[in-house]
Amino acid sequence: MTTQRTEPAQNADERPMLESYLDYHRQTLAWKCEGLSDAQLRTASIPPSQLSLMGLVRHMAEVERGWFRKVLVGDDPGPICYSEADPDGEFHLTEQDTWAEAYAVWQAEIEVARQNAAGFALDELSQGKSRSTDEPFSRRWIYTHMIEEYARHNGHADLLRECIDGATGE
Repeated sequence: MTTQRTEPAQNADERPMLESYLDYHRQTLAWKCEGLSDAQLRTASIPPSQLSLMGLVRHMAEVERGWFRKVLVGDDPGPICYSEADPDGEFHLTEQDTWAEAYAVWQAEIEVARQNAAGFALDELSQGKSRSTDEPFSRRWIYTHMIEEYARHNGHADLLRECIDGATGE
């Protein structure tokens, strides 16, 4: 599989620009994982951290689910990998965890996110509310937050990939 990254729109209206930046960052995380074995994708960074590329993908599936299902539309299908007993479960990988499964779940959550977001204007407010302020979020805020979340974790992915096989890139 070769990940195609599309540069974000430079002269678009706000909504297509935000969507293109979010897709670009999604594609960047997939690109950082490309060509590695399951064992390499499960490789943790530096002890005691359990951060790995597969863990990041599983984490982002949880984040997509949380923001675009639970918060935006009020649908709470529950967590994918974490639990009350293991709040960082997406990062706690076993030999049974595969890239194929992690990638498929992540892509499915992205597709649901796109479908759910399509029904909202940028200024329209979410069904779910902030735990700290009890205020809803605008779709614009959720998009901006997701871009920030991916950008931060793509920085982690850069370092993880370089540690695994020396590959570097934007």
